[in-house]
Amino acid sequence: MLRLAAFAVTSALAATAAGPLPPLPLARLLGGPDHLTVAVSKAPNPLANGTYVLECNPVGGDHPEREAACARLDRLARDGEDPFAPEDDRAVCSLQHGGPAIARVTGTWLGQKVDATFRRTNGCEIARWNKLEPVLPPGRS
Repeated sequence: MLRLAAFAVTSALAATAAGPLPPLPLARLLGGPDHLTVAVSKAPNPLANGTYVLECNPVGGDHPEREAACARLDRLARDGEDPFAPEDDRAVCSLQHGGPAIARVTGTWLGQKVDATFRRTNGCEIARWNKLEPVLPPGRS
């Protein structure tokens, strides 16, 4: 009995010394693979225009930078960010124009439906676009 108690205390101390476990990626486990369609038009680089399929977990599709794009989405998920959320209507944004590029992303990410449009019409939208690169092509020429 004394050995069992000593083992329990030793195990508890070892777990405490190791630190807390990272949170389980529950959405990733329950949501299945990510499947997104990215449609880009009016990009400064005409080669970036078109419609691409991006699949993550496992990586697939015909997106030209699928490995880097999936890595970016994984990083945003770990940071608890939703890159597909619309810009806050109350945000104060700089009056600048980042070009005519438009992108629409539809599909599923972390088990949630996605239908988001991205433009570069002001500072907030430019930042929102840039955060999602390389899922979206570089908006700069």
